[in-house]
Amino acid sequence: MPMRTIVYVDGFNLYYGALRGTPWKWLDLRALATRLLRPENEIVAVKYFTALVEPRPGDPQKPVRQQIYLRALLTLPAHIVEGHYLTHNVTMRLANPSHGQNPFVTVIKTEEKGSDVNIASHLLLDAARDRMDCGVLVTGDSDLKTPVQMAIRDFGKKVGVLNPQKQPCRSLQTAATFYKHIRTAALAASQFPPALTDANGTFSKPASW
Repeated sequence: MPMRTIVYVDGFNLYYGALRGTPWKWLDLRALATRLLRPENEIVAVKYFTALVEPRPGDPQKPVRQQIYLRALLTLPAHIVEGHYLTHNVTMRLANPSHGQNPFVTVIKTEEKGSDVNIASHLLLDAARDRMDCGVLVTGDSDLKTPVQMAIRDFGKKVGVLNPQKQPCRSLQTAATFYKHIRTAALAASQFPPALTDANGTFSKPASW
């Protein structure tokens, strides 16, 4: 019997856990979920949680690539839910300072804010309003353990985790109905075609990423 399934993707966690430094960033999230889930999981929505990036001195095209990828996701279709980035200077201690060197340095720290709260809110609201039978979280963020438990315990839903991180997340593994790691082979087999078409015309995968 079909099981209404909503996929909740932590974009930051997915990128830094499995995509950075790989050729697999042109990722079709629906195809990935379909590949990793059971045939009875009928995907009724894909929700992608991210924050808009800013150009960097060494990479001024970063926002352009992100917008092209978001445009690709909207062909699925997918829902884009935006958080935000905070950038600030932080003083940190060096792990192995040289003799006589100041052990403290000031670094620029960028943090993505809002996605974990947004994922938890959407998961629980969708469960409460009976929009799905199964929620699938693409994340390795242990902060989501409590909403996963609540969706299962209080609303009788199944909640799975597809973890993109190299290390297992024990708290999510024990809380979820099912749990899998995302392997490189699944990423490679779940790419968008090089060119896509939407209401505004045809566009292509960025030449470099």
